[in-house]
Amino acid sequence: MALDTLILAPALVSVVAMVFAMLGLGGGMLYVPLFKWLELPLKTVAIPLGLLLNGVTSASALVRYAREGLVDFRGGLPAALAAMAMAPLGAHLTQSVPKDILIGLFAALTALAGFFSLRGAGREETPAPMSPRRRMAIGLALGGGEGFVGALLGVGGGFIVAPVLMLLGFGAKQAAGTTAFIVTFASVSGFAAHAAEGHIEPLLAVLTVIAALAGSQLGAWFMAKRAKPAWVKRLYAVLLLGVAAKLIADILWG
Repeated sequence: MALDTLILAPALVSVVAMVFAMLGLGGGMLYVPLFKWLELPLKTVAIPLGLLLNGVTSASALVRYAREGLVDFRGGLPAALAAMAMAPLGAHLTQSVPKDILIGLFAALTALAGFFSLRGAGREETPAPMSPRRRMAIGLALGGGEGFVGALLGVGGGFIVAPVLMLLGFGAKQAAGTTAFIVTFASVSGFAAHAAEGHIEPLLAVLTVIAALAGSQLGAWFMAKRAKPAWVKRLYAVLLLGVAAKLIADILWG
């Protein structure tokens, strides 16, 4: 592993973790492209390490959100359990899917998440609790899809959960906290499946985990105490749309 990669990767990871922790996300939407642009192998390094950092970032943010009372544990539990169950399947299929298809799927889902976040940025928040039956049905479907797609692409799946929770009436801050809870389960399960196949770079993993912990704590604190939800949604949308555009350009022009 080159020395410049061991220095640059943790520095960039800390910034990504700070921004994405504001929405309860693990950061895999940027971790995986970041490692790809650093010329690390996509399937055997970028995706497994992205999942590991997703789990670390979201778990670290979850602690902060839980202290602030911003996590709907009861509402998020069905999604978390479904995500854990489906993540190993997505991780297993990663090795069978062609690289360009993985990147194309990643770009499409990133752009979709960015679009929905931008669309909802200006809406007035009207948080409203869901009925237990509706919460269970949506949680199982949302969690299963999030776990499978997240582990397949190394993103943890939070980009699916956060916009849906907001559309269902969660305030931005509670959506962020509950997303962190769900993403933690999905990422740990997906990473464990990848690690079982021997896909891990120990030194790079340790350095980036430390960076992710520092960045995510700062981001979660800022979101809970200082950030304006609409501003965070717009920043999130711009980041995702930019990443999607770059990934599509990489596919089209090599």
